[in-house]
Formats: sequence, C-alpha cells, structure tokens
Amino acid sequence: MGTFRGLIMHTEHHRWFSPALGHDMELKVYGHYGQPIVVFPAQDGRYYDFENFKMIEACSELLESGRIKIIAVDSVDWQSWTNAGAHPSNRAQRHMDFERYITTEVAPFVQKNTGLETMWVSGCSMGALHSANFFFRRPDLFNGLIALSGLYDLRLFIGDYRDANVYYNSPLEYLPNLNDPWHLERYRRSKIVIAVGQGRWEEDAIRDTRALERILVDKGVPVWVDYWGHDVDHDWVSWRKMLPYFLGKSL
Repeated sequence: MGTFRGLIMHTEHHRWFSPALGHDMELKVYGHYGQPIVVFPAQDGRYYDFENFKMIEACSELLESGRIKIIAVDSVDWQSWTNAGAHPSNRAQRHMDFERYITTEVAPFVQKNTGLETMWVSGCSMGALHSANFFFRRPDLFNGLIALSGLYDLRLFIGDYRDANVYYNSPLEYLPNLNDPWHLERYRRSKIVIAVGQGRWEEDAIRDTRALERILVDKGVPVWVDYWGHDVDHDWVSWRKMLPYFLGKSL
C-alpha cells in the first residue's frame, strides 16, 4: 500500500521474466479499480518515475474515487531508439521486442487484473510517442489516448534511416497512408487527447502535435488537441497539471 496526500492507496508491484525481452521487467499498479490506464515513462525512464515525479499524487483524487487505475510500466529506450551505439535496424528490432512485451505480456496482465478487455494509454515526452504509437497500432487493445508533449516522428532519434520497423513505429509517417476502415473506425470510437505546452523546450513537440492534429482531422477522427500557455514548459511540473485535468474531462 502507498500513502499519497495522507491517503492510503492500493498499490501492487510486479516483476517477471519477459520472454519477449529476455530479462526481468517491472511495473506498478495504483488504485483499486476504475478505467485502466497504462502509462509510459519519459525518455529512458523507469516504471517508478510516475510516482517519483508526483504524477500519481496529482491523480490521487481520481485513483481514490475509483475512477481510474494506473499501470506504470518500464521502458527499454536505452536498448532501442536512444541506443546510439547500435544500428537503427537493430534499435527498431529491439523496439519490436518491447511491443511484444506490452501487447502479449502487459496487456493480458491488465485484462486479468481489471476484468476489462481494453485499456487507455498515456505518457509524457517520449512516453507520449510510445502511448500514441501503441494506440494507433493496436486500437483493439487500447481505446483511449492522452499524449502530452510528444514527438511523433522517429527522425529525432535515428535520423533518415528507414525500414519497415522504423516506418510502422513513426506515427507521422504511417498515419497519412493509413486508410484501413478497421483502424479508423476504432480511432473514431476512442477518446483521443493530444496536448502540449507552449513554453520552454516544447518547440519540437508543438510542431509534431500540429502535424498529428492535421492528419487526424483530415481522416475524420475526433481528437481533442489542446495547446497550453507560454508558461507551460516541457517538464513534469506541467504534466502534473495536465494529466489529471484531461483524465477528469475524458472519463
């Protein structure tokens, strides 16, 4: 059990050997019940970052009232997209291993833990890229998205190298060419929030947010895109305000 703002919150820590990744992975569950939300850490982050940076505390009212249940997962960014010592094709392949971990290990865990077939995803910065990419690739598993201050094009991490695994994990590249009704109808039935501040260190995220907005609007996908003020920086202080706000409005 964890204590947040003087309240006792139900928490669970889980660790298991991941067949997809070949080593142990960890996650933490917060809350008794409610809408399950899988949250990804920022670049090179860990499953405990959402707690350490007070995102869980910021969402404590929603958690304690049983409106949401947060599942904070680990990343392997340093083995994939940010692994500058590896060839981009190997980095992309490692991300595909991570995708298998999320879709064949974490998603079934959440389904068993909550009794629900689908879940939302969320994240900040690179966590927003992961959450958006998993949502757009697998809308059968993920039917809600809250992406904050995200970069949605992999060029920042691997430059101009392209193969199928890179292309199909870079939302600003594959979404313009995606016309499959199976995906689009699921997007249209989902809750989608894309938000960004206009303060320090948000320039790239603003550019990508605008590009993603244009793509989704052109495809007739309802999306709530919100540009916060010039005092809203690319920082946990901002995200602690944004996440509970959008959750409260979207549930």
